[in-house]
Amino acid sequence: MAEVPLIAVLPSWLVRQKLLNPMLIQTGGTILAARLASIYGWAINLGGGYHHCSACEGGGFCIYADISLTIKFYQTFFQAKTGRRPKTLIVDLDAHQGNGHERDFGDDDDVVIMDVFNGQIYPGDYEAKQGIKIMKQVNSGIADDQYLSIVQDGLNEAYTVWGNSNGYDLVIYNAGTDCLEGDPLGRMNVSPAGIVKRDELVWNAAISRNNPIVMVLSGGYQKTNAKIIADSIENLVGKFTLLSGQKQDRVVSKTSDSKNKSTSNNDESWLQEGEEEEEMEQDHDSKEKGKEKMNL
Repeated sequence: MAEVPLIAVLPSWLVRQKLLNPMLIQTGGTILAARLASIYGWAINLGGGYHHCSACEGGGFCIYADISLTIKFYQTFFQAKTGRRPKTLIVDLDAHQGNGHERDFGDDDDVVIMDVFNGQIYPGDYEAKQGIKIMKQVNSGIADDQYLSIVQDGLNEAYTVWGNSNGYDLVIYNAGTDCLEGDPLGRMNVSPAGIVKRDELVWNAAISRNNPIVMVLSGGYQKTNAKIIADSIENLVGKFTLLSGQKQDRVVSKTSDSKNKSTSNNDESWLQEGEEEEEMEQDHDSKEKGKEKMNL
């Protein structure tokens, strides 16, 4: 990672154990969250949101493209069950432009990207901006009232893209909290109460239309972020009665029973493949660690 040059001189097994494997697990968490959201209507991954990573390259502390991978998995799963591609909305409210998924889905007519970001900071990716259907660039120092108004305007636009307000088959919400006041990288001035209200706006747009929503946490570089995120999730749970336990498969199948059985097997493979990859990673780490000790 160019952002942390020290990593280049660390033993590979240590980098895998302390950095790559945890990020890989969080990437799997985002993919799993999409499947859970299709059943329960919502899911939150307490991690993920690596929105600077595309299918071709990483960047900005992002190594695995969890958002892009999740959409690809979901498109395959959804089309197998319904015979059509899902309509997907990415709501990226991290302070930084989400140039990774924008590069991957900018030309995909079935994916709408709404991005509200500080245009005065990293990454300033002009090419990726061409893939944003609803772009809201803001300036450093923006505070609650103006920010929340812009977010609501963006959501209103997102739900009229296809000429109706019925919504999407999947909403992925990149809920970065680096727009919080005092953040050294985001340079915005949104209050803790503003973060809670922002999240509520996004969830209300999805839940009120029965759109499955996946929330990932993305950036945020202050000690207070965890408490504010917890407060926001608690508010969402209470506001939308998220723990009512209602279960309903929102991906309605239009295929034969035999194909449903095949699709069910595909669902299980989401987890099986992840477990196999993790076992391979652990085996690789053990061998690398052994080589390092032998060299010593």
